[in-house]
Amino acid sequence: MKADIVSPEGTLFSGEIDSIVVPGVNGSFEMLNNHAPIIAILGKGDVRLKGKGILIDNEVKDKFTVKQGEVVLPINSGTVEMKNNHVIVLAE
Repeated sequence: MKADIVSPEGTLFSGEIDSIVVPGVNGSFEMLNNHAPIIAILGKGDVRLKGKGILIDNEVKDKFTVKQGEVVLPINSGTVEMKNNHVIVLAE
């Protein structure tokens, strides 16, 4: 599935992933390929991307870490939309 992570600074990530875990306000949840459409508010926590060959641009690489095979981006808040195998995270 395709994922885009956008912040006020610009696009932090755009690419193909296998799954994403986001910090919902009522707890973290994971979205996989063919997930039902959803829009949710995000709280403080980590956005975790899983997949083979996830590439992060050098310009924003310092915002991400790699933990146990996942690419991790800490956020303070945001929203997420999943529709038609495309997830968009608007993060602060």
